[in-house]
Amino acid sequence: MAEEAGMFTVHQTIGSVLCCKCGIPMAPNAANMCVKCLRSEVDITEGLQKHVIIIHCPECDTYLQPPRTWIKAQLESKELLTFCVKRLKNLNKVRLVHAEFVWTEPHSKRIKVKLRVQKEVLNGAILEQAYTVEYVVQEQMCESCSRVQANPDQWVAAVQLRQHVSHRRTFFYLEQLILKHDAAARAIRIKQMDQGIDFFFSNRSHAVKFVEFLGKVAPVRSRHDKQLVSHDPKSNNYNYKYTFSVEICPICREDLICLPSKVATSLGNLGPLVICTKVSNNIALLDPFTLRHCFLDADQYWRSSFKSLLSCRQLVEYIVLDVEVVSSEVNIAGSKYVLADAQVARLSDFGKNDTIFSVRTFLGHLLNPGDYALGYDLYGSNSNDIELDKYKGLVIPDAVLIKKSYEEKRQRKRGKPRAWKLKSLNMEVDNTTKGRIEEDKMDSEYEHFLRDLEENPEMRFNISLYRNKEYQPSDMASLTDGEDLPSVALEELLADLDLDDEEDGETSMRE
Repeated sequence: MAEEAGMFTVHQTIGSVLCCKCGIPMAPNAANMCVKCLRSEVDITEGLQKHVIIIHCPECDTYLQPPRTWIKAQLESKELLTFCVKRLKNLNKVRLVHAEFVWTEPHSKRIKVKLRVQKEVLNGAILEQAYTVEYVVQEQMCESCSRVQANPDQWVAAVQLRQHVSHRRTFFYLEQLILKHDAAARAIRIKQMDQGIDFFFSNRSHAVKFVEFLGKVAPVRSRHDKQLVSHDPKSNNYNYKYTFSVEICPICREDLICLPSKVATSLGNLGPLVICTKVSNNIALLDPFTLRHCFLDADQYWRSSFKSLLSCRQLVEYIVLDVEVVSSEVNIAGSKYVLADAQVARLSDFGKNDTIFSVRTFLGHLLNPGDYALGYDLYGSNSNDIELDKYKGLVIPDAVLIKKSYEEKRQRKRGKPRAWKLKSLNMEVDNTTKGRIEEDKMDSEYEHFLRDLEENPEMRFNISLYRNKEYQPSDMASLTDGEDLPSVALEELLADLDLDDEEDGETSMRE
């Protein structure tokens, strides 16, 4: 304002004084001493810890927070930096401004943290100083890891997961869900059994959390029991072993089901012949002749449980002779269906007899004359189902088509690796003669599971697929091999990041 009015103003200048120690000019402060002299007179880091010993468990990669808490933290992570700062005593006497790691060799068993602190010194002057704290890492196993090393079978809680069906497709899919959500990270041992998998945990709470996870991804029912191991009457301590029995419903995707009359009535006279199209924590049922559908949760199913009439092991290959679309496209829970009348013949009968079946199918949007399809042969099957016999006057179709078959096109790519692969749990397997026979059977079922993943994008949505480094694409092969063959897009694949081969000991890769 004064300059605008044309008035004379005196420019303010900051005066300087001489340091009372060394005599150099400096800006005035409360102590009248320069920074160098002030640091020589006062050390604000005096009394603060410069060397600290921390305990690290090499088995589970955790650090001991006294008295008994173990914290999991990676090197140079926020969690480890917070842990290191909290281990320092008398740090409340100064004001912490900044903290960062100083790089050290990973095998040196040393962690260095550079701290910058402030403190009020002579006559109210604030001094800032940086110093380095060295942490010596001592290896010592935590209580749970030491128990496991002493006796690997020393578990506290076991989860027995079972499904009473003739295949293991459900467990292949469930294994991928467990790996993606890291649900079995606390398991100390995993063992493959005849009709399921056993998970062993060192703590009951870990087993309870795992059972809760299973209830969110599959229709299960569970019960638990406990057995007294030891008892100390003086301190009134009891040690138990807990067992959780979890049963998955025997209904699988693509199963043909004959609903009991009470269940069909409660679902609005659905069916009674229906197909299971999806199994999560709910069971999705579809009437293949009318496209009516419904969803059953776990409580509804176990209240009046039922079994499959025919399963995927009894699928028969058909050749499609003619297709006539009956209805427009219908979208049910993200999947597209079109009703159509089709004429099909069994591939095993093709060229031997003239048996042709006229069936209604929900695959009108996929099938064309000359295609192959997999379905259930009700014309030649001998099904002794009690529920089916109760329906008097029910017209049973000759065949029920389930999905389009790409077997002929797959023959051209047989023996060639896929561009993707899956991880698998580190499970104990039976190596006896019976176990080797079961392993051959499992390899065949696993191949069918991989084909299902290629054909069904909805199944791939909830699991992680990884790039296969050994896969070498060929331009000529892409032109000649498997035209219109379902495959996994490269955008859906994840890079397999292996920071350390030893750290990935809990899982292995399967193509």
